[in-house]
Amino acid sequence: MDRARIEEYFTDKESLLIEAVKRLVAINSVMGDPAPGAPFGPGPAAALDEALKIAEEWGLIPQNHEGYVGTADLNDKEDALHILGHLDVVDPGEGWTVTPPFSPIVTDGLIYGRGADDDKGPVAASLLAMKAVKDLGVPLARNCKVIMGTDEESGSKDIAWYFARHPFAPATFSPDSGFPVINTEKGGFRPVFRRSWPVQEALPRLRWLRGGIRFNVLPGDASAAVEGLSMYDIQPVARKVTSRTGVTFTFAYEEGLTVIRARGESSHAAFPQGGNNAITGLVALLCALPLADGPAKETLEALNALLPHGDWRGEALGIAQEEPIAGPLTVAFSILEFSDTGMTGRFDSRVPLCATEENCLNAARAAFEGKGFTFECPEGQGKPHHTPADSAFVKTLLKRYEEYTGVKGECLSTGGGTYVHDIPGGVAFGCTMPGFDTRLHGADERVKVEDLMLSAKMFAHIIIDLCA
Repeated sequence: MDRARIEEYFTDKESLLIEAVKRLVAINSVMGDPAPGAPFGPGPAAALDEALKIAEEWGLIPQNHEGYVGTADLNDKEDALHILGHLDVVDPGEGWTVTPPFSPIVTDGLIYGRGADDDKGPVAASLLAMKAVKDLGVPLARNCKVIMGTDEESGSKDIAWYFARHPFAPATFSPDSGFPVINTEKGGFRPVFRRSWPVQEALPRLRWLRGGIRFNVLPGDASAAVEGLSMYDIQPVARKVTSRTGVTFTFAYEEGLTVIRARGESSHAAFPQGGNNAITGLVALLCALPLADGPAKETLEALNALLPHGDWRGEALGIAQEEPIAGPLTVAFSILEFSDTGMTGRFDSRVPLCATEENCLNAARAAFEGKGFTFECPEGQGKPHHTPADSAFVKTLLKRYEEYTGVKGECLSTGGGTYVHDIPGGVAFGCTMPGFDTRLHGADERVKVEDLMLSAKMFAHIIIDLCA
């Protein structure tokens, strides 16, 4: 099969792809309460049902695996290639300006909506690639299977369930990151830290604080309430903190308290340098206020010392490190909650190939325990994933990438964990071209239609390479 025939097939398929992406993005598939046939809630289950309908409409062989994953096959032969995508999404958060998160629109060649990039658009492109191979009538000796999961954003229990019952394919890629090939993924750890204390009566005092929606999202919003200080007391201090951090603050009186709302910019926790953390900005402001001495103030100051605003490398924790393949360690302070009697927080650290539990997890534990926190990380420190760049499979992906883009291909690393993190020989491949900001996990998430179409063409050729 030559490229010309594939290009010709796709000349009138753009509207078909767009409609499929919009059908999927319109479904709120944030994780919810489990139910029969919907282990991760009704939203992911509904998105899975819709994706399987699309697969069936396009002549593929769909199957629902007890709500954990859905699969779409080209034939009933032995699998040569797995393409792994997911249909669950992170909470939309606030700050959407182009369209509501689950009302997808297309403007200026971009599809906007939660999941358009991560990962519903790429799933649709993968299914369209399968349809192309089928419609072109290419004789296949083996099968390609698209595996569509429903729990990637909350731990990938769906894929663990599936592969406990089914074998790996000789080759696997996930269109859940970017081009060219991502063959190295950082490991990581996500601890929970806590402190508790008796109710404090002295004023001024912090009454509550809430920030963060998920451990793997750098928070763009956070809020707190203080008693004994007016907004006029706080505003001059807030202006100075804003000038230093870029985090902005608004104020309101509610039930006798001054409520402070912090606004930064959310991002994926794997790339904290791309956002502006509202939690750390709010903690910096609270530390600059004349709060009464006590355990809450002491705890805020300890957090400000351990995880200061802008320190996404873990310098203050003493765990900063970097190596050439995977790059630097990152830290995203992603969840924090204060009450009258204590606090709970989480951060998400992505670690390079040189990291060990001794120089990362244990060092962070020692730093927190040294300031009076309890520190728990039952799952331990996850190992990085690496597939050699000279494997035949990776060479095939790079060959087609270079052919279809005219750009030199290379292997890259990422801090984001994809579905292939625990799959032997797996890599991430697509669906975003280098240099484009999809606003992953943030407001106004988007994907280029051009990138999805290009991906579908490449994927179709790769399916033929590996299965024909």
